[in-house]
Amino acid sequence: MKLLITGGAGFIGSNLIQHIIDQPEIEKLVNLDCLTYAGHLENLERVARHPKYVFEKVDLRDRQAVVRVVQQHGITHVMHLAAESHVDRSITGPGDFITTNIVGTFNLLEACRQAWDGNFGRRRFHHVSTDEVYGSLGPTGHFTEATPYAPNSPYSASKASSDMLVRAYHHTYNLNTVITNCSNNYGPYQFPEKLIPVVVQNCLARRQIPVYGDGMNVRDWLYVRDHAQALWLVLNRGQSGETYNIGGHNEWANINIVKLICDLVDELAPQLGGHTRSLITFVKDRPGHDRRYAIDATKLHQELGWTPAYTFERGIRETVGWYLENQAWVSAVLRD
Repeated sequence: MKLLITGGAGFIGSNLIQHIIDQPEIEKLVNLDCLTYAGHLENLERVARHPKYVFEKVDLRDRQAVVRVVQQHGITHVMHLAAESHVDRSITGPGDFITTNIVGTFNLLEACRQAWDGNFGRRRFHHVSTDEVYGSLGPTGHFTEATPYAPNSPYSASKASSDMLVRAYHHTYNLNTVITNCSNNYGPYQFPEKLIPVVVQNCLARRQIPVYGDGMNVRDWLYVRDHAQALWLVLNRGQSGETYNIGGHNEWANINIVKLICDLVDELAPQLGGHTRSLITFVKDRPGHDRRYAIDATKLHQELGWTPAYTFERGIRETVGWYLENQAWVSAVLRD
């Protein structure tokens, strides 16, 4: 396997690379990343000198460069994680989401189609997507692989579009594809603009902790290393043309997540003086804020035997502890 991982310097990508690089099936692992604000080589210091590892600083929007990478390295498998992914940024600047998530995915699909030249059987294109393509749930029910798409933000619309492109390439060209749609990830190396690291950083700085609306928006939280294991399973054993939902079976309202993090910081960093919950401040809700997401991962469990290894209590404690112990990393990525 000569594996190309796009977005490998980002949060999920860097955790994935660290998780799988020693798998014996992998002969070469190429990390393609253009190192935007959310991609940092600091995330990959542990594998930077690994004999299988190659880094290519390439923007997916540069079609010729993408073709070169796929052909030069003889890529046989792709795990496509690179994407603009922050909903707030998609509201204020949707253009980058269209060009990166849609046009970038098209360029990668075309590069693989041309390089593999119909010899698709032993090659595979794994597209990594999000549960946000399904829209918003009411107080009950779960997203399944059959749930109709109903994206509500420029980000989720761009991911839905890229999912449809991958599906079309399977049906039109017989490209060997799989798609995964995952719930909210958390864990080490997440850029400090997403909920959990933002809350930790504000706790440490004794700044107000903003919570949108009434704080009762619900998300299903998945530890990033459980996600990495699921992705590896789907790449190797998923059925061609199929979609698999990956979820943590772990629904939390945003306000309850925030309170839990405050309490963990009080416990793990008592020198700050405690009473961290007093920093919580409710702010105006963002436009198009989906009320609830919840994933039904039954298909993945039944077909491939995957279940999350981490309880949320263990995962969130390790995550908060990691940020407390790695403030040098936080400072470095915020400077980049």
